Amino acid sequence: MAATINVDYINPILKATVTVVRDACRLDVSIGKPSLATASFTDDEFLILMGITGEMKGQAIIDFPVDGGKEIASAMCMMPVESLDELAQSAICELCNMILGNSATLYSVAGKAIDITPPTICTGNVVFNANYAANIKIPILKDGARLFDINIAIKGDD
Repeated sequence: MAATINVDYINPILKATVTVVRDACRLDVSIGKPSLATASFTDDEFLILMGITGEMKGQAIIDFPVDGGKEIASAMCMMPVESLDELAQSAICELCNMILGNSATLYSVAGKAIDITPPTICTGNVVFNANYAANIKIPILKDGARLFDINIAIKGDD
């Protein structure tokens, strides 16, 4: 059975997400209700997987429905994006790097040193199983509707 996640491990990622999306994409987003969920995805989703190492270990999977991915990529590229082509994927990966990089800074301020891995793009029907920590799914909302989700499975050394 996977261990539960300490809220102190989640909050820096959420704070960084809201700030980065606001600053980089000029979009106002809010945090939806977190839930325990299986990290299971379908072929109509675009995933960015980033590992977390150091004093905490785990992963963050940022899950974009195709339309949410296009909206984010359009904002990052400052032009309309019609498909999740190589340019759009690069823009989304950069946003995810910025979110997790800012999260690492917030963890550091709180006394937890972490590193992040480069983003890995995943598509298709896939399930990730982690027995070290529960997967917490948190919707990121724009105007009350789902823009994307963040799936977090992190375990601390404490």
